[in-house]
This record gives sequence, C-alpha cells and structure tokens, in this order.
Amino acid sequence: MPEYLTPGVFIEEIERGPRPIEGVPTSTSAFLGETERGPIRPRLVSSYTEYNRWFGGVFADGRYMPHAASGFFDNGGKRLYVCRIVGEEATTASKVFGDFLVRASGPGEWGRRVWVKIQDGSTKDKDGNSTGFRLKLAYWSTFPQGFQPYDPFDVNNRTKLPRPQYAEDYDDLSVDPNSSNYFTKRLIDSGTNQSVSALASLETAVSAPAKPQPNNPNGEFLDQDGINDPKALNADDFEGKVAPPGREQVAGLQALELDPYRDVALVYAPHPPDNGVDIVRAIIDHCERMRFRFAAIDCEPNDEPSDLDPRATNKWDTQYAAFYAPWIVISDPQSGARRTVPPGGHVLGVYARTDTERGVFKAPANEIVRGALNVRFDVNDNTQGVLNPRGVNVIRSFPSRGIRVWGARTLSSDSLWKYVPVRRLFIFLEHSIYDGTQFVVFEPNDDKLWARVVDTIRLFLRAQWRLGALLGRTEQEAFFITCDRTTMTQDDILNGRLVCEIGIAPVRPAEFVIFRIFQNTAEAQR
Repeated sequence: MPEYLTPGVFIEEIERGPRPIEGVPTSTSAFLGETERGPIRPRLVSSYTEYNRWFGGVFADGRYMPHAASGFFDNGGKRLYVCRIVGEEATTASKVFGDFLVRASGPGEWGRRVWVKIQDGSTKDKDGNSTGFRLKLAYWSTFPQGFQPYDPFDVNNRTKLPRPQYAEDYDDLSVDPNSSNYFTKRLIDSGTNQSVSALASLETAVSAPAKPQPNNPNGEFLDQDGINDPKALNADDFEGKVAPPGREQVAGLQALELDPYRDVALVYAPHPPDNGVDIVRAIIDHCERMRFRFAAIDCEPNDEPSDLDPRATNKWDTQYAAFYAPWIVISDPQSGARRTVPPGGHVLGVYARTDTERGVFKAPANEIVRGALNVRFDVNDNTQGVLNPRGVNVIRSFPSRGIRVWGARTLSSDSLWKYVPVRRLFIFLEHSIYDGTQFVVFEPNDDKLWARVVDTIRLFLRAQWRLGALLGRTEQEAFFITCDRTTMTQDDILNGRLVCEIGIAPVRPAEFVIFRIFQNTAEAQR
C-alpha cells in the first residue's frame, strides 16, 4: 500500500479487469541437419538469401537442408531456426595473428577454405598513421588444386577466377575498449551474444591486445584443425548429447530446449542419414516432452506409397507428428536442375502460410505446394484410401489444380487426436494460456484471483471462437471455464494450488464431403 505522509493530491495507477492473452507464434520452425558451413548454435534466418549467407547453398547428394529451407520460404514460411549438426570429432579451423585468434564460425573442413587478410585501417590520423586495422574474410566452396589465394576486394583482381562464394569486410577495427569501433562491439551482437560474421570470429586471450600487423598481401587460409567427423551422424549428434572438449556452442535438440528458442513450434530434419529412424524417434520424443511442438516426417525416397505404414513399421504412434509422402521434384535453388527432394520443408511452409492466412485451426491441406514440379509417385484415390487410415498424408498431382497436400492426419491411433489442426490448435491454446497467465503465480489464492483468471481466459477464447477456431453457435457451446471451489479442495487451497478447468470444442476438418442428390420427378407429394 502507498504511504500518504504529506498533504496533497496523489494519482495512482491500478490494475482492474482481465489481462489480455497474446497468442503465441505457431509457424516458427527449426530444421536440423547437415549444412555446407556455419555455426552449430541454432541461428534464426528469415529468407533463403539469409540462409545462404550463414550456411551456404552448395551441397552433395543426400543432403537436403538447402532445399528444405528454400521450400519453406517459397511456401510462406517467415522464421526458421537452422540447427547445423556435426559429428563429435569435427574440429574448428583457426589461425593466430599476433595477439588474436581468427576462428571459423563452426566446425568442419570447410573452415580451411576461409581466407583472412589483415591490413591497416582506411582512416588515418593527422600524421597519416592508421588508427585501426581492417579484417577481410572470404570463403571459397571449392577451388582447383594448387590454387593460390588472392584479395577478392582488390580492384585489380576482379577478373580473377574462381571468385569466392561469400566475402566480408570490417574496416577501422580498434583495440581500444572505449572506441565505438572496438572489435568486440563490431563483431559480436550484444543482443544475442552471437558473431556478426558468418565466416569467422576474432578472439584474444589478453586484456590489452596489440593492434595486429598486416599479414601476407595475398591473405592466408585458416590452416589449424578444421576436419570433419568421418563417422555418419547418429541420434546422439542430433540430440546434442555429445559435447567434445573445447566446443562451447550448444547444438541440436538440447539447444532448442533453451529459453531463446521457446517460440519454436515446428521441428523437422530433412531426410536424416542412414540411421534416420532413431533420429526421427528423438525428434518425436523432443516434441512430446516439450508439449508445445509438432514434427513433420518424410518417407524414404523410393518407398512405394501403397506399402507405407509408419505406425506399424516404425512404431510411430504419436499425436505430435505427421507423416508425408511421396517425395517431390523441384528446381534446384542453386543450379536450376531438377532434383527429387523430401517434402517436409515445403509442407511446413504450407503450415506457416495457412496459419497466417486462415489460422492454426485450418488444416494445412488442399493447398498448393509452391515450387513443386512433379511428384516421385502418382497416387490415386484407391491408394490413398489405404494410406489415409494409416496416418500417411499424401502429396498429389491433380490435373488443372496443381500439386497439393492432400491429407491432414497425425500418426496417433487415438481418434480424438487424429487431425493435425486439432492437435496444433490445442498446442496454440495451451501455450498461449500458459504464457498469458504467469502473472497469477504468488498472487493471493482467493475468489478475486479465480474470477480474474476466468475473465482473462474467457476473453482469449472468445476471440478464438469468433475467428472460427471453436465449434458452436454460442460461447457456451464452444467452451467453458471453471475456477472455483468445485475445482479445488481445501487441501489444494492450503497448498497453494489454483486449479482451473477449461473445456474446448475444436472444429475438425471436413475430410469427407458428401453431397446427397436425388432425382425429383415433380410428382405431387401425398
């Protein structure tokens, strides 16, 4: 209570009525897998161009992260966390320059193709001396044997080939902590504590480093460490259980459990390696444990659709994942050549587009798959009649209607949770209510608080009902909220437990549309 000790007029701000609950994001996705290069800590990208900057786009057959990311953004995705996965034996390339260590942004052999040149900064003092230093970085995805590095920023080298795939230039860096150009301020994002550079970081172990001297005029490649793990990736790598000595970045599914990534709602691994069943199982377990996430799963590239039965074959009986088949044919985002790729990245883009245009309660189906040129196998009504009850969501090509997602079922055998939009609607509502009612904790557990909780949740559910997410002609038919002495015992109250029961009638997709037509003979009816 405020104290009034001096005569006068006092103005107070007080809280009355329900607090509004803001709906959580439903289409923020996380893709896990191998990339050409880049950091292993999950990184948010908002376009395929940004993905290329951080993770590259050139990749060997059997690795589909670039195609999944391209398909996600082409189909309406906006926010994607890329989780680069590497083996435990992979090391990070680096090189020492005076008091500084330049280290590649992530482990792997790719770091040995990061080129570094240090020279004096462009700005001069009154005596003509450089006040800082300049750090140039470039990356070649491939180059011929015997390739001699050169400065791609030099105007005299503009016609030299091959050109680097990506380059960065940081001028007038300073070793003075009081300078606005202090190298740490320029190269580290203060908000996320992540490197600004997509290629390398600049580190020092001394408190007052000397300004680095210019190195080779043609620059140098990072030549210390920088190797790949020769073993195939496994479920432990995807889970991020293994933390080799010296590797500070948290990776994989364990990283996604940290607070900065709490908005992730969709999880996907584009066709994992040979032991993919264990990896998919780990992703499903992650979604079930986190409760507010949903996964997409690919079939194998050559699986005949009529033989697919994921619940029986892989024992995937879960309400937190959906299975999609067959693979689709696209135009490679780098070369333009036709490639057959897994559909999950494109499908999650459809999820995002549907959420934005209609809402999470709308089934992400009967929607065109943008960028798809063909399907690996054609599926007809008879085949889908077998697949649909098994939880296989088919991607079909329809004459004059394009290639569409033609299914919206989870992998659950429980009929209450067989539809993707129903499961995802409950995830959305539960997560939103969870976040929006945190103010209740440690408040006095009495009738006033119970009434306020009910009003807060009713205001939120009413808005969802009006948007069409809930079934019913009235609010009473669509939902109910009870928070009183009928939901709490005296023991609950004495032990600080507030129990609120909420009932929701979700809308379900019109999966089977039936028109009954009869012939009217126009005879008199008796």
